[in-house]
Amino acid sequence: MIPAATAPYQPATAAGDGAIPAIPPSALAGSREGLNELITLMARTVRDALAETRTTGPLPPGAPHEVLAAARDLLGPAAVPEYGSGPDAALHRLATVLTRHGLDLSHPHAAAHLQPPPLAVAVAADALATAGNASLDTYDSGPATLAVEGWVVEALARMAGWGPDAGGVFTPGGSMSNLLALLLAREHAAGLRGVDTRRDGVAGLPRPVVLASEVAHFSVQRACAALGLGETAVHQVAVDHRYRMRPDALAAELAQLTQLGSAVTPVAVVATAGTTDFGSIDPLPQIAALAAQHRVWLHVDAAYGFGALFSDRMAPLLAGLAAADSLTLDLHKIGWQPACASAVLLRDAARFSPLNRQVAYLNPVDDALAGYDGLLGRSLQTTRRADTVKIAATILAHGRVGLGGMVDVCHDLARYAQRRIDSEPALDLVSPAQLSTVVFRYRGSRAGGDSVLNSALRRRLLRSGRALVGRTEARLDGPTAPASVCLKLTLLNPTAHQHDIDTLLDAVLAAGRDEEQS
Repeated sequence: MIPAATAPYQPATAAGDGAIPAIPPSALAGSREGLNELITLMARTVRDALAETRTTGPLPPGAPHEVLAAARDLLGPAAVPEYGSGPDAALHRLATVLTRHGLDLSHPHAAAHLQPPPLAVAVAADALATAGNASLDTYDSGPATLAVEGWVVEALARMAGWGPDAGGVFTPGGSMSNLLALLLAREHAAGLRGVDTRRDGVAGLPRPVVLASEVAHFSVQRACAALGLGETAVHQVAVDHRYRMRPDALAAELAQLTQLGSAVTPVAVVATAGTTDFGSIDPLPQIAALAAQHRVWLHVDAAYGFGALFSDRMAPLLAGLAAADSLTLDLHKIGWQPACASAVLLRDAARFSPLNRQVAYLNPVDDALAGYDGLLGRSLQTTRRADTVKIAATILAHGRVGLGGMVDVCHDLARYAQRRIDSEPALDLVSPAQLSTVVFRYRGSRAGGDSVLNSALRRRLLRSGRALVGRTEARLDGPTAPASVCLKLTLLNPTAHQHDIDTLLDAVLAAGRDEEQS
């Protein structure tokens, strides 16, 4: 237990009024004095965190209830104290909680999720942006950060293969980016039918349909529910043995919609460039051609895969991306950014128009015409933090070649893991490396493996704190077979080595043997 402060923290008092505590300029991060104090506080906090750094594994050992209870004990009673302990004591306490009982993504055995260790330059830039506390809704809420976001969006749109008509906006995450893209697709489809959903809702849209693969991210269904279309609006398109959308199955679905004519409203085709479960990339050129043929909005969920464009080797996997009407990207996946760093980009920025709002206290027309405008008309949010500062710092610091090299290292590690899995009699490869994900299962002495065994060995690793591997499900014996639990490595640490993969898989094998014998 961290001891409580021996005496209440007492800030300076205002001159002439001993009853009202005065906040010194150094307490406000955006001031000159505050920035100096921020540097000092961060240095001390980092020193405290280093003293508590765990070297045993990516997770604290123990059962979940034990770890969570220990962390809460360090925080103390769940009540707002009458008097604070002061910045140093508060940060020391939290640094201890986070480092002693938190997740270490920089550990080479952290390989469960699309959650990379962030780059130091991005973290530093994020702290700088946070200190300024600018918002992106209006010019007078942060002009510099408006310029930074515009610069980053333009750079990323060029990476996607788009020209000067493109535009975009950053969101709190990939799920929100997909929601925003499908909202705009819905408005586009409604406009083609002469329906004003802002006034009348979606009642005038007969049977809205969104087509997505059966392994597309669940946020597609959530978005359709939130948009009033209903989750049943999502029609799942069959995938091939590599978990990629089958163009022939999509063609059949679109042909059926065409035959139904005005009885249905095709809203969007959602292709995936990097599925969460398998890292699979749908055949974008064929899907784009079919969407164009049927005049349906094409959205590409490239939350995972967009970062492959940094790499000369990997970029061809995203051929056809430029034909999309909209795309989602998450640079807090392949991009090594602190969360969140997600955006929705549109090939034609004019299609953001359904979000336009004129609000008297934010962006009145005369101010907007004079240039005092912001990005309120591109977002579902009003106040919006400057997430693009850290991205700009990363791009400027590392460039495409530097980031591309990191992508290649992670892809090489995934391919090495695939080869090692293939060589192990006790392991079965389920899905090979396409980006940086490898799916496999522990078979052990049981032919074909066992879902209960794979689930249990993963939890054994989690309790030990030694290794963090992911899990998913796959139909191993055909599309109508029951889904089986599989293990997953998502490799996003560009400082890891092949021997780290070996020791990670050795840990999986040992946990499997121990579980079989227990």
